[in-house]
Amino acid sequence: MVRAHLWGLFARPQAEWERIRQQRYSIGRVYLTHTLWLALIPPIAGFIGTTQVGWQLGVGDPVKLTVESALRIAVLYYIALLIVAFSVGWMVHWMGKTYGADQPLSQCVALASYTATPLLLSGVMTLYPMLWLNLVIGIPVLGYTVYLFYTGVPIMMEIPQERGFLFSSAMVAFGLVALVALLAVTAILWGMGFEPVIANY
Repeated sequence: MVRAHLWGLFARPQAEWERIRQQRYSIGRVYLTHTLWLALIPPIAGFIGTTQVGWQLGVGDPVKLTVESALRIAVLYYIALLIVAFSVGWMVHWMGKTYGADQPLSQCVALASYTATPLLLSGVMTLYPMLWLNLVIGIPVLGYTVYLFYTGVPIMMEIPQERGFLFSSAMVAFGLVALVALLAVTAILWGMGFEPVIANY
């Protein structure tokens, strides 16, 4: 199930990518054994953190969200994570032809989903939503996620290391553009009534 590749992705990523490539997962199997479960961590932890713990802006009482507001945001967050995993996989598949890597879409979705493992696991830190803590933990996790992607692309896409580096760099640039687009979608959703509602205000 979920832990099948977890240890390997952290202890020996190159060997683990080889194992994942050889198993030739379908999209459904990747989601059922990995993505659906790990993607639950950030929304559930965020829900608990924002409703039960809260965060502080300077001095004063912690700011918390209402349960209804936090639940709506958590559900949308979960759906967004699942869509992003597939979208990045689709983009890898589409862009792969440019770099001579014509792999099936399922292989590309597996690459995207397993690459996101550190980020999804680090979602547990939102149980205690403090900016400095999230930065201290989040920045190294993001760095390792990028490393996993650069390591995984040549193996999963079956291309030389040099071409894999260029491919990975192009995908990281796409990821930054996608992040800006996600922020824009968030602003639109807030305007449609999905904005956070602070408790006791």
